[in-house]
Amino acid sequence: MTADLLQYASSGVTIGAVYALVALGFTLIYNSTHVANFAQGDFAMLGAMTTVFAVAGGLPTFPTAILGTMVAGVAGLLLYRLAIDPARSSPVLGLIVLTIGASIFAKGVAQLVFDKRFHSLPSWFDARPIELFGATIQTQSLVVLAGTIVIVAALATFTTRTLLGKGILAVSQNSLAATLMGMNVGSVVTLAFVVSAAIGGLAGIMAAPITLTSYDAGTILSLKGFAAAMLGGMGNPVGAVAGGIVLGVVEAFGGGLISSGYKDAFAFLIILIVLAARPQGLFGSVARERV
Repeated sequence: MTADLLQYASSGVTIGAVYALVALGFTLIYNSTHVANFAQGDFAMLGAMTTVFAVAGGLPTFPTAILGTMVAGVAGLLLYRLAIDPARSSPVLGLIVLTIGASIFAKGVAQLVFDKRFHSLPSWFDARPIELFGATIQTQSLVVLAGTIVIVAALATFTTRTLLGKGILAVSQNSLAATLMGMNVGSVVTLAFVVSAAIGGLAGIMAAPITLTSYDAGTILSLKGFAAAMLGGMGNPVGAVAGGIVLGVVEAFGGGLISSGYKDAFAFLIILIVLAARPQGLFGSVARERV
């Protein structure tokens, strides 16, 4: 029984790390535009599918991972420049609908460029699985965890130690004040879209050796990433990471101990419970306004 629990925990933390990275993308976009980008999961799909087909064409894994990340970043740039920026004066709800439309468009393009089948990538390292107290931990799981830690640390350093990163924080606090201080808000928001898309693409690439990917894999990733961001507190990067891990662990234990057919239901059920008791999320703060 201990081995099973450890196996569930390992699987939950691994998939939770992927949800956390997708949720981080949601957080970056939300902080700079106050829009929930429901195409975020499709960036992960584009990165993974690009890498899968490049590897199938005979290219090495690591260079193709960079290529897949770049493709996802370009997709984020195009989303902002061609859809969000021209409609920036529209209501927030209209912009959210735009991102849903972009998600549907991305699936259509991926279906034409790639195919409708499920695909997987080979593990980044051919080392044997690690046996720990009867549980089997894949080396790719360690890659996902290490990659998540590096990405989160790099993003934290970027937003607190660099001028561009501080610009994203400034825009998230008050875009008008940032503009009056001479900051190019459009460029900052563009950067946020590119970075969030690249993070999503890399998350999809790292997860592809563990979970299958396909042209429509972005839908469930978008939902889980959004749920993780809401669970942790929308707009809070720490909350996004924590929400993703909690979501993955609940999903793994619910599917393992009760029924794998209801693992998605368990994840969303815990979100409903948390948000009913604490609407601002686990790490969110209550907004107060003076009247």
